[in-house]
Amino acid sequence: MKGTDGIRPLHEQSQDASVTRAFEQVPAEMPLAMPVQDFSSAPDDVPVRARNIDLWARRLLVVLLAVLPASMAAHEMRLSIGLDGISLWEGIYLALFIPLFAWIAFGFATSFIGFLLLTIGRGRGVQPRALRPGDPLRGRTAILLPVCNEDFLGVLGRLSIMERSLTQVMGGERFEFFILSDSNAENGEVERQAYQAIRHSFSRAVHYRRRALNIGRKPGNIAEWVQRFGGGYDYMIVLDADSVMSGQTMARLAADMERHPHLGLIQTVPTVVGASTLFARWQQFASRLFGPISAAGMIWWAGSEGMFWGHNAILRVRAFAQSCGLPELPGRAPFGGHIMSHDMIEAALLRRRGWDVHMVTADDSFEEFPPSLPDLATRDRRWCQGNIQHVPLIARIKGLHPVSRFQLFVGASAYCTSPLWLALILVVLGGAVAGLWPASAVLPSGGLLALTAVLLFGPKLLSMIWALADPARRIGFGGAARMSRGVALDIVLSILMAPVAMLTQTINLFGILMGRKSAWNGQTRDRDGIAIGTAVWLFKWHVLLGVGLTFLAVRSGTPLGWVLPVVAGLVLAPLLAAVTARKDLGGKADRQGLFQVPEPWWRTQSYRPLRYRLSVNGKLITPTWPANDG
Repeated sequence: MKGTDGIRPLHEQSQDASVTRAFEQVPAEMPLAMPVQDFSSAPDDVPVRARNIDLWARRLLVVLLAVLPASMAAHEMRLSIGLDGISLWEGIYLALFIPLFAWIAFGFATSFIGFLLLTIGRGRGVQPRALRPGDPLRGRTAILLPVCNEDFLGVLGRLSIMERSLTQVMGGERFEFFILSDSNAENGEVERQAYQAIRHSFSRAVHYRRRALNIGRKPGNIAEWVQRFGGGYDYMIVLDADSVMSGQTMARLAADMERHPHLGLIQTVPTVVGASTLFARWQQFASRLFGPISAAGMIWWAGSEGMFWGHNAILRVRAFAQSCGLPELPGRAPFGGHIMSHDMIEAALLRRRGWDVHMVTADDSFEEFPPSLPDLATRDRRWCQGNIQHVPLIARIKGLHPVSRFQLFVGASAYCTSPLWLALILVVLGGAVAGLWPASAVLPSGGLLALTAVLLFGPKLLSMIWALADPARRIGFGGAARMSRGVALDIVLSILMAPVAMLTQTINLFGILMGRKSAWNGQTRDRDGIAIGTAVWLFKWHVLLGVGLTFLAVRSGTPLGWVLPVVAGLVLAPLLAAVTARKDLGGKADRQGLFQVPEPWWRTQSYRPLRYRLSVNGKLITPTWPANDG
């Protein structure tokens, strides 16, 4: 009999281990119960905590900073189109315009606060505390690497970086690695051979287990580990197959958990590394330069109600087991079945039980990025389905913290802004074609356009100021000239990509609502180019929409300059995807210092990946990571 979360009880798994476990090299089992949570009633044993007035004041300030410019924009548009009353068509326009403006204003407010924290406040309160001498780690920490049909040699290369880094940290012997595989039989055999060939090369325990039955996807994989081994460990650091984190940060996170017994989870904000294509290098640059101020602002207002992204985080094992047993939702996709974006729900469930969930920035917590625009769209579709699945859960799960409900709402609404933006464009052009208004009456005035540009591009400029203010950081990004060149090109590429993402997310959202489920397999992490014919086919609807919007603009007499940024991005989508997916252009950008970022810590210290040769399916292979690591 299966539990309601689709994961069979531990004793039933143990009865047919030969079926459910294809291969494993693991320690003795140390079981820990992980009950399925009841969403219909709030837990009754949650400790009462005093309300943090300071934290709620921060949140109110962010909301006010977002509402103020949105109110100004609404007033400006009301004066333009509503002097003689609001028609139905004009009401629809305002109902679309105001939420979209408030959305970008909220993002700017978060980044502006983060900028002040990192410059004036020197980043206090957003990074894990330094290790204190003479205060050894007492708890045991398991480092979990879930994999599913990944490049396993790359996984081992990343693991070797982290394993060697831990040898240089006081208390590093308190950490063990678990590779938790959900790969198919063919890839599983490659993993088995590679693991057996290298496992004795490590200075600490590196365990491996492959399930033959992928039940519950990644959360089921983690839950099975908790049920079998969770009783023997105090904390678990959950990584993705493409994650890297230094031993120093792992030890600091574990020390913070020991100092604060009310902490259930600490999420680091990972940045992008290992980029080789032009697209990935661009996103790596944006992540490393623009991400910190936004993350700092979010950490400031989230406080103890932070988020979980499913990787590059440390969790208290018993808190996770007590709080995060996920049920299988009734009904069909997208709202039924296994919870796909489990991480945000798990953070909310931890907070529901009274555990604090914090976020921190860390200079040595990394992940990879999809190598091309189509690969990003594939990943984004899975995230879209997972976040839309949260909508009914916002009200269904009893006992959630208000901020947890807000975060679930924001995650879902992020995918609703794209169809709202497309609808706004069609309302403007359609109303002009129908003679309801001249296009000039509803297009933003010069002042409103300037305010919009500040909200959209202001965070990028603030990030530049933050980076230029620190000599070491400025040098890491190649100096002021190279950084400015990178930001200028980033703005151009972002303008071209925005309408592409708009239509892609709109298509994905409606497809998901019609019941077309997303597959959840291994991600494409390496690519070198896309044939232009393939790109044209993938983005055919984008090109057709660009042509259609051009036709509507000409027919309605709308100045083409207003629709050019949208139309250019849509029509050029195939070319943008094909060109930015090339590794040779990524390498050329690297040699010319374009999109330069600070070197990761393992390149500047003696943490290089372990070099070894092994035989897999009769072939001798020397794995290294990343591919351009030399």
